Amino acid sequence: MARFEVPEVDYTRYDNRQLAAIPLAVLIVALLVIGGSYATTGAPVDPGLDFTGGTELRIAVDAPSEEQARDRIAEAFAATPDSVQRVGTGDVYVVTFQASEAETDELEAQAEAAGFEIRSIDAVSASFGADTQRLALIGVGVAFAGMALLVFGLFRTLVPSVAVVVSAFSDIVIPVALMNLLGIELSLGTVAALLMLIGYSVDSDILLNNSVLRRSGDFYESTYRAMRTGVTMTLTSIAAMAVMAVVASFFGIGLLASIGIILVFGLTADLMNTYLLNVSLLRWYKFEGVAR
Repeated sequence: MARFEVPEVDYTRYDNRQLAAIPLAVLIVALLVIGGSYATTGAPVDPGLDFTGGTELRIAVDAPSEEQARDRIAEAFAATPDSVQRVGTGDVYVVTFQASEAETDELEAQAEAAGFEIRSIDAVSASFGADTQRLALIGVGVAFAGMALLVFGLFRTLVPSVAVVVSAFSDIVIPVALMNLLGIELSLGTVAALLMLIGYSVDSDILLNNSVLRRSGDFYESTYRAMRTGVTMTLTSIAAMAVMAVVASFFGIGLLASIGIILVFGLTADLMNTYLLNVSLLRWYKFEGVAR
């Protein structure tokens, strides 16, 4: 049976600036992408149906091909659909409309008039969506603030605690920027994925910090000991999330596919931030900072 071995990195070949340069550059680019989105749309990432309000119809369309089915859907409704997604390889499509574009009753009547079989209808009012968005953002902020307080309480030293918080912040910002580039909307499901990333990030960073600061052995031995566990754990999660994203995309389960993609990119960013940025800050703290 094949066994995965984490290669031992020779950190002595690189100084702290070299280690921190790549994750900080990626973080700056991600912030620029988010800032550009906010400047053009008024939101850091495009909000989905859960937050803007609207109607989602799951309909069966009798058509020889997907292209013809999409043409029939476009002709059937007076309002332009916000998105049309095919479910798997069958004849079922998920059609969404923004709240301001059409009323649910009108969309249902137009679908029936076009001969579509309506499988389900979900509607969210604009006011309810706005309240949900505010609560979701508050939830993310509270979770991040609670994580930061917990980290400072555990280590009670500035630099190691800041290293964990900065890494967690970057682990969230990078996937949000990629959501803009890939056209993934912010929904309750994708917010849940971002909250999961906070947990993943803190887990790997605390594992590294504990190994370096509280266990025996020199700095590099402690770092490699943490890497063997942390990298294996993170790569296993990446593989699982990648499989979920591929399978969900094949069957047309858009939300699960989006969650999988966000987690894959976020966990990949966590590897970079933990074992480059966090290691550089910890090494500075151990050999050059106040811990001398």
